Amino acid sequence: MVHTGENSRKPLIYWAAGVLAYMIAVFHRQSLGVTGIDAAARFGVGSAALSTLAMLQLLVYAAMQIPVGVLVDRLGSRRMLLAGAAVMALGQLLFAVSADLTTAAAGRVLVGCGDAMTFISVIRVVNVWFPPRRNPLIVQLTGILGQFGAVVSAVPLITSLHAYGWTPTFLWAAGLGGVALVAVAAGLRDRRPERAPAASGVRAAWAEPGTRLGMWTHAATSSSAAAFTLLWGYPYLVQGQGLSPRTAGTLLTALTLLAMACGPLLGHLAGRFPLRRSWMVLTIIGATAGAWTLVLLWPGRAPVWTLGLLMVALATNGPGSIIGFDYARTFNPAERIGVATGIVNGGGFAASMSLIALIGVTMDLQVGYHWAFAVQYPIWLLGAVQVMRYRTRARRRASAPLTPTPAPA
Repeated sequence: MVHTGENSRKPLIYWAAGVLAYMIAVFHRQSLGVTGIDAAARFGVGSAALSTLAMLQLLVYAAMQIPVGVLVDRLGSRRMLLAGAAVMALGQLLFAVSADLTTAAAGRVLVGCGDAMTFISVIRVVNVWFPPRRNPLIVQLTGILGQFGAVVSAVPLITSLHAYGWTPTFLWAAGLGGVALVAVAAGLRDRRPERAPAASGVRAAWAEPGTRLGMWTHAATSSSAAAFTLLWGYPYLVQGQGLSPRTAGTLLTALTLLAMACGPLLGHLAGRFPLRRSWMVLTIIGATAGAWTLVLLWPGRAPVWTLGLLMVALATNGPGSIIGFDYARTFNPAERIGVATGIVNGGGFAASMSLIALIGVTMDLQVGYHWAFAVQYPIWLLGAVQVMRYRTRARRRASAPLTPTPAPA
């Protein structure tokens, strides 16, 4: 698909434009999480209602993954990224002027809709313009660089919110959509591979065990960190652990920076030891569960060093979930990469949405943060079991006669 006759700098320029759009999408996605306490006060709602905003955003994101995957395969990345940037900007504009929960929810729905169009489109840019041997590293770098958007959504957004107020803060956030539009319009060009009919592409991608292995990988590794960064981490650190807003923001920023450092390491290990990718996934699940167990069982408020260990464990979640996209790529042909990626991404965000809602409902039972975060354990257990199940099926199918042999799991 990518090929040597092109100027070698052009794919990097196209990818850079897509990555900038993705960084801004991550900023929009994460912007609710660090403003959760202020949002609850502004709209006069409790934990369950507040979680509804994040849940709606993720519900739309997850529900649109397969349709967006089909559209990306058919229309190309450039058009989808332009549409996504415009829709997210409109959503943040609506959120900026909202004074009630209904208007705020409409804004978050638009943010989720535009966000859904972004990551899959950038992954398609990587698949189309870069050779397969470089794909895993470029995808990891895409995820890492995208997290700069999360950095901007932590301390700077909190500072702006407290200094200038709600509406000015989210108005300048909406203005970032214009930056994404200019970058994509000026810097990205499409090259689309042959495409299969939409229905057959969806059915074939779902029937491939490697696709579902990728989906469960994404769900099991990403949900804890997503729930923490998208909504519940900042309130937990401030209200549950008694940290100052600035210290909580610093920990969230550290989590993001650590995740950016973990990405190249996991990408290198996944490329060097492809037969051990699933064991990396299971290790990440176990380490995350272990770190949460230490914090949740600590009597009283946990020391800062235990929260630091938790940040380290959560930092592996995002890079670990990208292994799921590597499964989608290696077990599916080029004409259905978009829809396979959509299945993987949708599964992960469905798990995150469910976890955010469960934490909110549990919090409204007045049992405290510790019991609320304990609802993660069934998700980890189910995810680990399904990873082992579909790993076996994918390996069996890969070794079957008369079929192409994809990369091992």
